[in-house]
Amino acid sequence: MTRRLALALAMAGLAAAPAPAQEKLDWATLGRIRDEGFRHSQVMETAGQLTDVHGPRLTGSPQYKKAADWARQQLETWGLANAHLESWPFGRGWSFERCSAHVVSPMAFPLVALPKAWTAGTNGPVRGKVLRVKAESEADVEKLKGQIAGMILWVGQPRELKGPEDGGVFKRYTEKQLDDLERYAIPGALGGRGPMGPVDREAFVKRRRLRQALDKLYAAEKPLAVVEPSERDANVLRLGGGGSRKKGDPEAVTQLVVSASQWGRVARLLDRKIDVEVEIDVKGAFHEEDTNGYNVVAELPGTDRKGELVMLGAHLDSWHPGTGATDDAAGSAVMMEALRILKAIDVKPKRTIRVGLWGGEEQGLLGSRAYVSEHFASRPEAKEPGPDELPSFMRNDPPPPITLEPDHAKLSAYFNLDNGTGKIRGVYLQENAALKPVFEAWMEAVKDLGATGITMRNTGGTDHQSFDRAGLPGFQFIQDPIEYMDGTFFGTHHTDMDVYDRLQREDLMQAAVVIATFAYNAAMRDELLPRKPLPPVATPPAPLPAPAGKAGTKGGAKPAPRAVEAAPGSGAR
Repeated sequence: MTRRLALALAMAGLAAAPAPAQEKLDWATLGRIRDEGFRHSQVMETAGQLTDVHGPRLTGSPQYKKAADWARQQLETWGLANAHLESWPFGRGWSFERCSAHVVSPMAFPLVALPKAWTAGTNGPVRGKVLRVKAESEADVEKLKGQIAGMILWVGQPRELKGPEDGGVFKRYTEKQLDDLERYAIPGALGGRGPMGPVDREAFVKRRRLRQALDKLYAAEKPLAVVEPSERDANVLRLGGGGSRKKGDPEAVTQLVVSASQWGRVARLLDRKIDVEVEIDVKGAFHEEDTNGYNVVAELPGTDRKGELVMLGAHLDSWHPGTGATDDAAGSAVMMEALRILKAIDVKPKRTIRVGLWGGEEQGLLGSRAYVSEHFASRPEAKEPGPDELPSFMRNDPPPPITLEPDHAKLSAYFNLDNGTGKIRGVYLQENAALKPVFEAWMEAVKDLGATGITMRNTGGTDHQSFDRAGLPGFQFIQDPIEYMDGTFFGTHHTDMDVYDRLQREDLMQAAVVIATFAYNAAMRDELLPRKPLPPVATPPAPLPAPAGKAGTKGGAKPAPRAVEAAPGSGAR
């Protein structure tokens, strides 16, 4: 067959093939979504409640529980149905009330410092001599034995501090960058690289062994405190956890992060053989009365297809340095606002639209994973890695088979927001090619708001992965970076700069309108959204029981398990 004949036959076949179904857009309702979202927005009031009033929201802390209770009550006040909390096992909580640190000799000056989560307080002010610790191997740790008891340890390495190379940190995607995002990146071979990129296994294992050796030494010899430099410049503190969440475990010694510039000043004094003395006062508390984590769930009931679901979600928890504004009160406020918009304009969606605000995201997507496991699909928990193994999130091992729940077949889509305060510029398809024409049609309704990009790429690091890994259509939106992450200079991510003032009002309003648009389109579509091939399945879903008096018909969505209106330990602890 000649090439010309083959091309002619192929073109004829395409002409004869049925045209793809056109997406139906209800432009009148989409216009009402805009009117409510831009002229009557409550997104900043919601964000203010989550941050100024209830932040920070470390999972397991009294602040988190109060924020979850407030969010549930607010969703109920707006008229959303079935607003409740769902519990899942987490571990002990932690919070702190105050932290002060200052150098007292050879000269006096204050230190910008905060404690790591799940580390002990000092039980009042403590003062001690500072010891510079340069531990790069387990042999270095051995040499420290017998030297650190009662000392304040200055652990880490100084670095040269520089400003941003482009003269600023407030960034939006350029058209070229959005075009680049639409170019698919071919993944590595199984075992060849982790989801986060190439992994130096030997270096990772070495760092982990060193960390474990240091923790063992600290526990045995009880230094007064361990002080490390911030990863950020410009006196910005970036930090997370430093101790165990397991109830009954020993409390880790007091651990602080100090601004990089001040940490460097003390380190240079020590390197000049000048004695330094520091005073520290940290008031922290562990909370073991209630070891559950909590998700907030509410919904706008559907009509003729109410047993089918469209879900919106973001994580409600945060780290503790700031008030958890860009990570991720922004996403939580936007998702609550999207549902408020739809309720306020009295839409009657075919499918139920449900919101989930997740706890424990910062500790490994724990809340969303628990929700997916309970409602949609579960798989065996990954075993703890051996001393010379990489953790599962850094490997590309084939996942174990999943066990499906009946509701697995009923979820049309899950939409997530968790990349700061920036407006939505597009969406990641997570390699679901069948959705490209669908989302392109939906983008027509919001392209004038700046949302245009559609990429086949996967993205990770947030709660849509809990759905995607279970074979469900889970999506994260592309957002302008703004100042969420910016190398070592600034970035609000996990820092004490993650506060209400960094939120961009117009961007959050835009995001709420875009997400309400996507949610409504998914809820009104004639069919469920197409899916990628399922991962390996261990057990097919069990048939749904027929409702009483209606033999042969299927019931609605599975009722929420472990729902609580006011969980134990909801007050201050």
